[in-house]
Formats: sequence, C-alpha cells, structure tokens
Amino acid sequence: MFSFNSIKEYHAFLAANPTGCSIAVDHYLSKIKERAQLNAFLEVYADEAKKRAAELDADRSTGKKIGNLHGVVISLKDVICFKDHKISASSHILENFTSIYSATAVEKLLAEGAIIIGRNNCDEFAMGSSSENSAFGVVRNAVDESRVPGGSSGGSAVSVQAGLSMISLGSDTGGSVRQPADFCGVIGVKPTYGRISRYGLIAYASSFDQIGIFANTIDDAALVLETISGPDDFDSTASEQNVPSYSTLIDQEKKKYRIAYFKQALEHPGLDKEMASTIQTLIQTLQKEGHIVEAVNFDLLNYIVPTYYILTTAEASSNLSRFDGVKYGHRALLEKGDGLTELYKKSRSEGFGKEVQRRILLGTFVLSAGYYEAYFTKAQQVRKILSDLTKNIFAEYDAIISPTVPTTAFKIGEKSEDPIEMFLADIYTVYANLVGIPAISIPLFKHSNGLPFGLQVMTSHFDEVTLLTLSKQMMQLKQ
Repeated sequence: MFSFNSIKEYHAFLAANPTGCSIAVDHYLSKIKERAQLNAFLEVYADEAKKRAAELDADRSTGKKIGNLHGVVISLKDVICFKDHKISASSHILENFTSIYSATAVEKLLAEGAIIIGRNNCDEFAMGSSSENSAFGVVRNAVDESRVPGGSSGGSAVSVQAGLSMISLGSDTGGSVRQPADFCGVIGVKPTYGRISRYGLIAYASSFDQIGIFANTIDDAALVLETISGPDDFDSTASEQNVPSYSTLIDQEKKKYRIAYFKQALEHPGLDKEMASTIQTLIQTLQKEGHIVEAVNFDLLNYIVPTYYILTTAEASSNLSRFDGVKYGHRALLEKGDGLTELYKKSRSEGFGKEVQRRILLGTFVLSAGYYEAYFTKAQQVRKILSDLTKNIFAEYDAIISPTVPTTAFKIGEKSEDPIEMFLADIYTVYANLVGIPAISIPLFKHSNGLPFGLQVMTSHFDEVTLLTLSKQMMQLKQ
C-alpha cells in the first residue's frame, strides 16, 4: 500500500517502482473520493493526473533526466491560475471561468515534473479566517469535522493534513497560509513579499499577497520554495535577488540563534492560557539548547489588525472593481430600462458573497474623500513605523517567535455572526504581511482538547534560510 512521508522517500520509491507515479496518483484520487465530505476540493483533475503520471513513469523508464518535483502530487488553491482549467476564487462571480494562462509558480512546478491533481476550496477571494465564506460550502477540519480548518487557504491545508496531496499551494495576505496550517497541524510557509511571483494569483490586496506552501516536512517546503521562487518579467514586484538552494543549505548551518519574542503577544488576554504556557516552556527549552531567547516590547500589537484591515480592504476595493459583469464573470439579467450602473450593481450584488461585499464597502469607505486622511493615510504611517521597528529588531536578533493564532480551531459557525472576533483571529499573523517578512507556522504542539497548534517563526527580508533552518531544528526538538 502506498504511503507518503517526504519527497526524498517518494523519489526512492519511484526508483524501485516503474509505475510509481501512477500508483501515487491512484492512491490520492482514492483518498480524495473517500474524504469528499471535507469539501477540500472544488475540482479534481483525475484523467489528466493519470495521464501525466503515466508520461512521467515512461520518462523514467527511458532514462530521461527527472525534475526536482518529479511525480510530486500537488493541489492548488482556487485563486492560482492553471491554463485551460476553471478558476473561481470560490465565488459565484467567477463560477465556470476558465483561465487562459498559468501562474508563473504553476509553470515552474510543471517544469520540474509535478502533477497537479486539483483545485482547493477556500474563502471567497481569499477573504476569511475559517474557510466558511466559500460560495461552494464550508471546508471541514480533518481532525474534527465539526471545526473549521482556518482560512482562507483551508482547502489547501486540509489537502495536506488529510493526505489528499503531497504539497499544496495557497496564498497568504494576512495569515491565510499560516493560520490554517496551525489549525490543521501542518507546515505553512509565507516567504518574503516578492520572493515568489504573483503573476497568475488572483489579487486580494496586492501589496500584501504572497503565494505560500503547505507541506509535512521542512525539507519538502524548502525544495518547493526554491523551485517556484525567483524573478519574473510578468511581475514587477517579484524580487531579482538570487534564490538560494534552500533544500541543501538548511542542513549545513548548525548555529545557535538570537531569538526575540513579543512580550505583549504572550501576555495578550485573547491568547489561550494553555497555549501561552506551552510556548513559554518551549522558550525555556530553546534557552537550554544554547539559543539566546529574549523578550522585546511591542506596544503596537493592538494597532496591527486595524491597520491591516484598513489597507487590505482599500486595496481589495480597487482590485475587485474589475469584476463588473461586463468582460467576464457573472452577469445579472437586466430589466427593461436598466442601464450600465444597474448592471454593475446587480452583477456584483448577486456574484459577491457577504464577506467580500463587507470588505469592498469598508475599503471604499476608507478611500473616500472625507476619510482618506483619517484612515488610509494613518494606516500607511503605522505600516512605516512597523517597518522601522522590524529593521531595529533584526539588527539584534536572527528571528522572532510568536503564537500563530490565539486559539485552536473553533467550531463551524461559532464566529460567523461576529466579524470583529473573526478579524482578531489574525492578530499574530498580519504583522509579517504588513512589513513583508517571511514567516512560517510549524506544528509543534497538541492542546489538551486534542487539537494541534503551532508556533510562528519570522525572520528578516529574504532570510528564508534562517527561517527554514531554525524551524527544522525546532521540529527536531519535538521528536
């Protein structure tokens, strides 16, 4: 019977099995069908995946050089374009829309031999922290199906958690990879802003969005990250910096680190007491291992969520204006006498869900003439202060650690009627997006309620080597 632990072990399996890719794809297709109630997938590319697997098996039999991700079965969040395949952002407004090109990240995966098995359900237009906002039903946590998997990349997290794919790509605007990774007990990486091209990623908030990776091991995450990172002529925000060989460098550096943690984060009244205590114990363990771990003041903690939501909703208001029912997407039926304005209103009212509508309205409000200075400009000023603070911290420390989330996965429907409480679930994750630094959630702990929870690690811009190396060391402490 097929089982997957890591890409390295899988490639050893392929070396000994001429039809190994086909065996793997059949296994995952069976698992997806078996756990369909999780609603992690909106569409499965069964025939295509089988054909691709057979071609890759044939390539190995002829001695053809194989790619770094040869035969690796990957799923995509439904905001990442894959040519000639549907993409909807889990929204009725894009239902049945077919992409005419592939995201740069997807092109790079395919070039290294990956198999794309399907597209994952998510919060509509990546707006949410629970994967309850999809137009196509809620995603369920595989550990406890009465609970949310986190959001917005909930389907991608569950895909890896439940063994429905080896790797999944999501997107992270304010924690949408790390928060569901925490709730589902898997690894979730958000690299530095610009490390991975955003070409082919449906935009929520362009100065925040970044494609991220779900995996079961740090080594797998590192290999995928080095594969899909790098400059891109189609994305002016993609960094020109050289991409390190993360998969080899993470095993070469055996140093002791200087690590900071935010005192206010661990003492925040919204943080589960058991989670706080567990992280304090880990800090003591790290200190015993020879790392320097020190508290630093972070007086701006209560400002980061309002700052984040002002800026992201403003950008969303602008980005989502293109979905108007004219060129593509849902178009409302008009009554006699209706004009263009009515077409816009009806199409967008019918096509967008309530959470997306809420954020568009918020963004339009903060950008309006009477409130621009009071809200948007002030939020940009806070963002600059946060960036300066971050530079000062990383002048003294190699990494920052914090909780990823304030609680373990909550019940489906528990916070649906309170958007403010839902927004506060992002209190620890949005900071990394505001300042553009890389961050990861690693699954280190289990709560007394039986649910997993993790630790967030953050490092300076483009220092994913330290991020992954330190994370791997901490994962080894768990063993």
